[in-house]
Amino acid sequence: MQTVLSATFDVLRTNGLTTIFGNPGSNELPFIGQLPPDFNYVLGLNEGVVVGIADGFAQASNAPALVNLHSAAGTGNAMGALTNAWYAHSPLVVTAGQQVRAHLGGEAMLSNVQATVLPQPLVKLALEPALPADVPRSMAQAVHTAMGPPRGPVYLSIPYDDWDQELDADAPSIADRQVRHGGRLAAEDLDHIVARLRAATRPALVLGGDVDATEANELAVTLADRASVPTWIAPSPYRCPFPTRHPRFQGVLPTSMRGLADVLAGHDLILVIGAPVFRYHHYQPGPILPDGTSLIQLTSDPGEAARAWAGDAYVCDIPSALAGLIERLPETGAASVPRRTSGPRQDEDNWPVAPARVFDTLNSVVPDSTIYVTESTSTTDAFWDTINLADQGSYYFAAAGGLGFGMPGALGVKLASPDRKVVALIGDGAANFSIPALWTAARYGIDVTYLILQNETYGALRPFAASMGITAVPGLDISGIDFCSIAAGYGVPAERVGSGRELAGVLKQAMDSPGPRVIVVPTSLDQRRW
Repeated sequence: MQTVLSATFDVLRTNGLTTIFGNPGSNELPFIGQLPPDFNYVLGLNEGVVVGIADGFAQASNAPALVNLHSAAGTGNAMGALTNAWYAHSPLVVTAGQQVRAHLGGEAMLSNVQATVLPQPLVKLALEPALPADVPRSMAQAVHTAMGPPRGPVYLSIPYDDWDQELDADAPSIADRQVRHGGRLAAEDLDHIVARLRAATRPALVLGGDVDATEANELAVTLADRASVPTWIAPSPYRCPFPTRHPRFQGVLPTSMRGLADVLAGHDLILVIGAPVFRYHHYQPGPILPDGTSLIQLTSDPGEAARAWAGDAYVCDIPSALAGLIERLPETGAASVPRRTSGPRQDEDNWPVAPARVFDTLNSVVPDSTIYVTESTSTTDAFWDTINLADQGSYYFAAAGGLGFGMPGALGVKLASPDRKVVALIGDGAANFSIPALWTAARYGIDVTYLILQNETYGALRPFAASMGITAVPGLDISGIDFCSIAAGYGVPAERVGSGRELAGVLKQAMDSPGPRVIVVPTSLDQRRW
């Protein structure tokens, strides 16, 4: 006779969820203590690291990832990382142990009080089965909900005395059940969008992370070429949906209303695909769209469509919509608008090293197929001006802007992409939010090269403060951190470089050697644009 535990393992196995990312507590021991031999457990030293690894893994594998947290306290520790997963549409199945059912009424130690309320609003669905026999079905519901459009995290709280309960012999099996999703645009909708594109005199294309997440980058390139349109990436990108060396690529849009409208001025139609309209950050009041400009949004997220600031929205499957538009557009050889270019570089032997020089060095040393996971917010402009991103799934960033994603996220990306090099570009401020990820890197021998860009300040906040007219801000200096010693303490080889030339040699060694490595690069402060 099956138990709740064995039936749940069947559900997880059928859906490919045989790797568990977790940090154990007492409520979780009855679950993880009886793992079948085909299941693996990846340990992170705190819950934020655990969710960050799973987030990177889910995005890079295009598949759900299973997370195991410790009751309410562990869930609370993970909430910052869960925010990034929510905005990245990462299909995480987040499980948390709960006290035994007999203890719940008295709020015994480690009870998850109002468990379904705690993770809101950062999950699509939060469940706590009403009885033990419903755990396997609830797990299946969690998996299918996480993978349904728009994808996202789901939370499941499970009392730990449920696992050993026996199921009735005639209980229905749900392990092999499948859920399929549609969402194609109707032919008349595609015809209407194409008609508006053809009627526009200066259309433009804006792409978001869901293009890359649905493996539709090549389709986006074809559409840009067919429509002969300049192409931008939507503000605050967490993935890269378009090759950064393509002649039609114009860069990343600003994160303010005024800045974005200024950049798009002169275009009479904006086609936004796979992105919100728009996700602002820096408050600079201005028009949502330039005068005389209309907008069309294609998104897989009904919420994004409903809350958009402007334009007509279509909720649909992104790849099929792109393919439908391409079918209706003739090939054209019209010239594109030249993309912006970066300014002059500092000499490679200057110290501290200019961020742009670091990125130039990466372009010349690492393989073209390298995946970048970034969390160096003060070097954003230099990164997008300089770095060469050509392949699908080459870039990941914290989708909600919450620090702590980069170091663990890189590990998850590498686990899901074993045949590609992974380089994590981490600011010295961000590194401290999830530095224990280095232990997991060393423990499992995960081949990630970390570049810690050390400017000894919360660099992104300085231009932000200046734009607000604030001149005296305490707590921005973070000097005196010895990241090489910290890395060594976690078991990861590390060294500090002092020039672009030295960096090239150290990077080449890292690319040729398996396993994790930390390279600390003293960098000058890069003043971001808004």
